[in-house]
Amino acid sequence: MREVAFIKQNKEKWLEFEQAIFGKAKKNPDEMASLYIHLVNDLSYAQTYYPKSKTVVYLNYLASQIYQKIYKTKRTEQNRLIYFFSTEVPLIVYQYRRYLVYAFVLFFACTAIGVISAKYDTDFVRLIMGDDYVNMTLENIEEGNPVAVYKSGSNWGGFIAITMNNLYVGLRCFLFGVFGGIGTFWIMLQNCIMLGSFQYFFYQEGVFWESVQGIWIHGSMEIFAIVIEAAAGFILGASILFPKTYSRMASFKMGFKDGLKIFLSTMPFTIAAGFLEGFVTRYSLEMPNWLNVVIILSTLAMISFYFLVFPFIVHSKMKNQLAKK
Repeated sequence: MREVAFIKQNKEKWLEFEQAIFGKAKKNPDEMASLYIHLVNDLSYAQTYYPKSKTVVYLNYLASQIYQKIYKTKRTEQNRLIYFFSTEVPLIVYQYRRYLVYAFVLFFACTAIGVISAKYDTDFVRLIMGDDYVNMTLENIEEGNPVAVYKSGSNWGGFIAITMNNLYVGLRCFLFGVFGGIGTFWIMLQNCIMLGSFQYFFYQEGVFWESVQGIWIHGSMEIFAIVIEAAAGFILGASILFPKTYSRMASFKMGFKDGLKIFLSTMPFTIAAGFLEGFVTRYSLEMPNWLNVVIILSTLAMISFYFLVFPFIVHSKMKNQLAKK
């Protein structure tokens, strides 16, 4: 069947799906589940015969929206907060998974720009970090503690100040997506270039491992969260630029709501990163190497699992449950 005929044949049914999604046609959870199964069949057909078509993107979007609708209308005794983190957010992340891919590709590309710039321009790090900060770091390296900056201030004071700053950066990263995603990209570019250039600076000074111990104990979750927040910003930007079959305002509302939920889901990780930076990082060079490695890998595994693996598990589980209805 040609794609035009396929669309014409199923157009009315898909419009019914849209009506159900936006509440213009009331459906109970069982009816929604039935619609979802039909839509999954159409999606599978489109993926097989028109894999690069916009029809696939459209049907995948409808399926994910109906999927969420079912579990919003379904009565549950589960705690709302637990449901938010265990079901709602993973489903949203799965729906927008390609934006996570975009964000990570840009993260590595922008960080590489920082590394390359620092490698071929000896003054680049000073341009990015400032002379005072670089000179202070050089003094710390000479004194045998390259990451002594993390020992400044009190534990609680550092934890609160760092956490508030990181939450502010993450919020800006999301909200600046309203400028078509360009604002989000700009914030991401600044932070990634700073990270790449500063990390290479430590490499040049022969204290790379010491910097890894000092930065990535908290950085695994902190930096990862910023990438996820950037993805939320790109979702917001895309909702304005590419409204698909919806009005631009309706698309914006959906993009803002879904992006905000993703941002909120990063907050526990950002707070945890701030706690580690305030209470643990300052002792990184005094701790055994194995303990540093365990903390870095465990925090990285935790946030990676939640945002990169768990959404697929939840989606697969829910899909199987719906298929049994």
